[in-house]
Amino acid sequence: MMGWRLALLLLHVLLCLVNGVSSGRTSSYVRTEYPSTDIPLESEWFAAPNGYNAPQQVHITQGDYNGKAVIVSWVTVAEPGPSEVFYGKNEHQYDQRAEGTVKNYTFYDYKSGYIHHCLVDGLEYNTKYYYKIGSGDSSREFWFETPPAIDPDASYTFGIIGDLGQTFNSLSTLQHYEKSQGQTVLFVGDLSYADRYQHNDGIRWDSWGRLVEHSTAYQPWIWSAGNHEIEYRPDLGETSTFKPYLHRYQTPYLASKSSSPMWYAVRRASAHIIVLSSYSPFVKYTPQWTWLKNELKHVDREKTPWLIVLMHAPMYNSNEAHYMEGESIRAAFEKWFVKYKVDLVFAGHVHAYERSYRISNINYNITSGNRYPMADKSAPVYITVGDGGNQEGLASRFSDPQPDYSAFREASYGHSILQLKNRTHAIYQWNRNDDGKNVPADNVVFHNQYWASNTRRRRLKKNHFRLGRIEDLISIF
Repeated sequence: MMGWRLALLLLHVLLCLVNGVSSGRTSSYVRTEYPSTDIPLESEWFAAPNGYNAPQQVHITQGDYNGKAVIVSWVTVAEPGPSEVFYGKNEHQYDQRAEGTVKNYTFYDYKSGYIHHCLVDGLEYNTKYYYKIGSGDSSREFWFETPPAIDPDASYTFGIIGDLGQTFNSLSTLQHYEKSQGQTVLFVGDLSYADRYQHNDGIRWDSWGRLVEHSTAYQPWIWSAGNHEIEYRPDLGETSTFKPYLHRYQTPYLASKSSSPMWYAVRRASAHIIVLSSYSPFVKYTPQWTWLKNELKHVDREKTPWLIVLMHAPMYNSNEAHYMEGESIRAAFEKWFVKYKVDLVFAGHVHAYERSYRISNINYNITSGNRYPMADKSAPVYITVGDGGNQEGLASRFSDPQPDYSAFREASYGHSILQLKNRTHAIYQWNRNDDGKNVPADNVVFHNQYWASNTRRRRLKKNHFRLGRIEDLISIF
């Protein structure tokens, strides 16, 4: 019986591996429930915590380059209050303290609460920490776990979410993700959709922060910004871009020598994660272009073999929504992605799910006739996960016929899980959450790009090649 299951698994893996596949699939699934309507503001899901000036909208992100720090952020409404974090390794016992900063902002006729950001650094790897914020009876307690030390075989699980919003579909996505084994969220932009309301209503930034707190207060979310965070409204006297986003969501950009919080890099377990900004200048010699060129040169694939890029506008997409909007950033950066063997590129923006094969269009030349993406074993897999649940609804119109570069696509809400097993293999699945169910709808085993060469594989010792129990692999298919 075990031999039969193993044979079935190996057959499935061969069919799923992105190298050598030749035909894609468009899912025929049709959702039947959950219209794209916002959760009412008076809902319990947006309820403020009890107590005078109690901290709310609590969220954490990685606070340094290597995963030994977090930035703890929260909002107090009535007055600034203390901007400090008490933390320790034992519940209700806080023997360490960190001091933060507090600020607020106005956007037209909206005035924000007091936004606190506190860097907690010098943490130990692979450790659970408890922390407390606020004062007196209004204080609140949470916890988080640090990642394992930087190591090529460190196993780690990421969730990937994009274009979330604050509808009942958004809630479904969050609830399904919270039941997964995800340890950190890679968020690919479009958070609250506050810009969809009159005067870019900042109240909807507050409600979104309270909605996602069930996850964001307990594990890091690695933030990237989307078009709904731009919020450029000269008609309201608001001429700066990303104003609410930059006040509310800090990133550790200085740790990776970036000049802007909009693009940066972090290392976590066995992954090197690069966050790019689709809506900041990226052409030749701009700050983002210059920074990315330097960052890619210094990625140490011996220590962090998994190279993952996050951006908002997808470089490859066969949906009619936002088709080819990422073409300019593709022209700027794709050749580098191929040269440095990026493993995966996650994007959002399109409100549907799509996964590509390993393809590139770096030889594009309209004069010679090279106009179409071609199979390329050195290229990344491009995955669009703009399906978090926002009020704009799904993008259900795909191009027909399905392009050769598209492996799987479906217009449903959901989230993805990426399990890095070791330096050579990762298990990926996309989970559909329509109709109240969490259904794994797309499964792939990825081979690491850097360690895929025969020369590097020969250097591996047997104890490096641990994929886990075969039952664990079989259980996900």
